[in-house]
Amino acid sequence: MNVLDVKDTLEPLGIAVGALLILVGVGTLVGQPWATSNSAGATVLQLLGVLVLFVLGAGLAWLSYDA
Repeated sequence: MNVLDVKDTLEPLGIAVGALLILVGVGTLVGQPWATSNSAGATVLQLLGVLVLFVLGAGLAWLSYDA
């Protein structure tokens, strides 16, 4: 079986974009957005944005993956 044989030609793209979204979320957390913000509200919104990135990335990768 060839590893590159996929039924859906957009499957690898969906998985790659999902992984990229997760990596962007990790990079944002590593950058510690709460350390540079003076507002608690802004920090909460940034952390909610990171959570949304994780959910979207994982959801897209899961939907794209054809088991």
